[in-house]
Amino acid sequence: MSRNDDTTLRLSGLKPGRYNYGFTLGKEFFEDFGNEEIRDGEVKIEAILEKTERVTTVKITLQGEVTTLCDRCLGEMKVPIEGEERLVLRFSDTEESDDENVAILPEGANEIDLSQWLYEYVAVRIPLQHSHEEGGCDPETVRYIKSEEELQQEKEENGEVDPRWEALKKVMSDE
Repeated sequence: MSRNDDTTLRLSGLKPGRYNYGFTLGKEFFEDFGNEEIRDGEVKIEAILEKTERVTTVKITLQGEVTTLCDRCLGEMKVPIEGEERLVLRFSDTEESDDENVAILPEGANEIDLSQWLYEYVAVRIPLQHSHEEGGCDPETVRYIKSEEELQQEKEENGEVDPRWEALKKVMSDE
């Protein structure tokens, strides 16, 4: 999987202090991850790396939107993305961390590729259920959905029951 060099921060030679980075995640970035849910996007990233004698942290600010599919009509829709994250960098050849906000890098690492973290920070901001605002869905799809719902409602009003339910009721009463 190719990675965008823009999301790689150089660590070697940095003296204690603050370093600002900025870049934009676009369609190519999201395609590299092979997830069909995020079809496109433009998310601006501001990363502030703060290095002290003891700790190195990266404060990440996300602002933009991604394109995904509506759960109701399967049409494309834009979902706003915004937020802040903090990533702590630790250097160790033996230590492991279960904390998702801690990156363990080998001693003497020269750089860190933030792309996986950035992708995950964007992905978790997409709501589990996403659909267009009322009236924003594809009218043809909505017409089909409504006609199916209306047909089902008519059957229920006329007392018609799916024969599979009748068979299940019969099996249950025999027990």
